Amino acid sequence: MFNNIPPITRSIIIINIIACIITNFFWYPYLYNMLSGFYPFSPNFKSWQIITHMFMHASFRETGGFMHILFNMLTLWSFGPILEQSLGEKKYLILYFVSGLGAFFLFNAWNFIEVQQVTNELQQLGFNVNAYLSGARVQYVGNAESIIQQKELLDNLSKIMTTPMVGASGAIFGVVAAFATLYPDSKIMMMFIPVPMKVKYLMPIVIVVSIYLGVSGNGGGIAHLAHVGGALVGWILARIWKKHLYRFN
Repeated sequence: MFNNIPPITRSIIIINIIACIITNFFWYPYLYNMLSGFYPFSPNFKSWQIITHMFMHASFRETGGFMHILFNMLTLWSFGPILEQSLGEKKYLILYFVSGLGAFFLFNAWNFIEVQQVTNELQQLGFNVNAYLSGARVQYVGNAESIIQQKELLDNLSKIMTTPMVGASGAIFGVVAAFATLYPDSKIMMMFIPVPMKVKYLMPIVIVVSIYLGVSGNGGGIAHLAHVGGALVGWILARIWKKHLYRFN
């Protein structure tokens, strides 16, 4: 059965599984953190993380860690082979990785906006943010209420700097969005929707919900805007390539 999966999709699934096993059971958490995707202005960021984060998933030590990679690989297995066959290996590979890059960019663009907002609020409260980010010890200033606000803002800043982005979800959302663009009348079922729906109706709903959760901060630790970034890239590429594909099944 596994041998029937086209080579690029099969290779991506294998690499994800190998990366998951190695980073969870060998040199954890050092290797896990080195390959996960941190905010680009965080001291934890390394240039290779732009690519390697696509093969990382939630740690098995976290709740739902195993389900994260399982759901992603099942989704890729469901949609990837069709696109690999219709687009060809080269375009399919471009689709996957450029969607992953789009996910990383949009997610961190929003992080950048949030960092600027937090930084401005801290500066208005008299806190020396630049000294703090450089590693210096900085004392809180002002009254008790101001200090509480500063602590809350620093907690938010610390989460952005120290929480990595992991998972193939952004790249896979690009694959799913491309599928929806090329095969809009195909019907699929989702876990929480018991009836089949045409993908051209389902995908916009998923995107709108993801935007809301990502912007509102109610994402529950899920990088929803990364999903949106990947889907946007997948949609754009599929729209471009659709003009040159002569046949759709």
